[in-house]
Amino acid sequence: MIVARNRSRSRGALGSIFAGTIGNVVEYYDWYAYSAFAIYFSKVFFPPADQTAQLLNAAAIFAVGFVMRPIGGWLLGLYADRRGRKAALLVSILAMCFGSLVIAITPGYAQIGVAAPVILVTARLLQGLSLGGEYASSATYLSEMAPRGARGFYSSFIFATLSLGQLLALGVLVVLQLTLDDADLQRWGWRIPFIIGSAVAVVGIYLRRHMAETSSFTSHENRTRRARPLRELLRHWRACLQVVGLTLGGTVSFYAFTTYMQKYLINTVGMSKDMATATSASALAAFILLQPLFGALSDRLGRRPLLIAFGVLGTLATTPIFTGLSTAATWGQAFPLIFAALLIVSLYSSVSAVVKAELFPVEIRALGVGLPYALTVALFGGTAEYVALWFKSSGHESWFYWYVSAACLISLVSFLATAETKTRSRIDED
Repeated sequence: MIVARNRSRSRGALGSIFAGTIGNVVEYYDWYAYSAFAIYFSKVFFPPADQTAQLLNAAAIFAVGFVMRPIGGWLLGLYADRRGRKAALLVSILAMCFGSLVIAITPGYAQIGVAAPVILVTARLLQGLSLGGEYASSATYLSEMAPRGARGFYSSFIFATLSLGQLLALGVLVVLQLTLDDADLQRWGWRIPFIIGSAVAVVGIYLRRHMAETSSFTSHENRTRRARPLRELLRHWRACLQVVGLTLGGTVSFYAFTTYMQKYLINTVGMSKDMATATSASALAAFILLQPLFGALSDRLGRRPLLIAFGVLGTLATTPIFTGLSTAATWGQAFPLIFAALLIVSLYSSVSAVVKAELFPVEIRALGVGLPYALTVALFGGTAEYVALWFKSSGHESWFYWYVSAACLISLVSFLATAETKTRSRIDED
């Protein structure tokens, strides 16, 4: 009977983890559909200009969406620590669903003038609020639901599903590129992915309504409601600084080699839109498969060796990889370089969530993970694409390569100063 009960609990935990990660896919699909289709709708929402200027406008609004992520990390982090991880995850997907629907139905600049980019900004702010809370809640949820010896493996699915959402957005783009010509995609076809995203989000809402709450939260529910979260968070200022240091190089590298890469291949390398999308999508698919492998490896070796390896390789290899990509005119030339870059990024992304969750006690875990992470992503990850395009427009594109390398170096210093969380996890105290 005890064995059967344990198996039932295990299946329930796995079901809840599945529901959480599937909801994550939906949210990140909605978020990245903006970036994937910016090459088409940038001409719809902004006045006529050259391609780089219009992409700069679209990238600026992409970055503006990140402004709300710290607010989302704060508000939904508080909510997750007070009302539960499940409740916060449900709120975040509702907000993302509505933001995508707004983008899908907003008329262009030719129809409503400056109101078009204003509405676009508003929708991205709402999506940014959603995503800021999504990471905090899902990182906390998966880390708490996972068995002690498999936290790295289970939490690695956050970046796997994050990237799967991005890959699905690229997949929809590929299908539309094959079925519609450029003119139709720019006139109306770009709206299709946002309609799909808002519709599929309904499935995510259903799944999250039926998730189980974590035992860490339910066991300490009264304590989390009594806590003064901001005052308590300040007591853990060292852990907050560690989250910032851990995140900086990883988020800049991730957005440089995923979100920005499609535009880089088109705007700098000179690839066709179809070839750039196929190259980015295939590299991203490989990246997804790497996450659970490195997550499981961290459960054996620890988190710190992987992070230090990322810091060293990211610092030394980023500029050579970008330099090689600048002359890679074919898939066969570009894919190995992008894969090498994402292999390095995987050393960070696979353990990112669990390391942060293991730094904080249960009563402020979601807030501690979400707020400093979202601040760092907003300042450095969300602006990576804009910085890259700004360097290009000013005639110094290679400076961006060194910018990414410097961010990895800063994180390396932080990794060296951070103790191994696998053996000193605050989750074990729950």
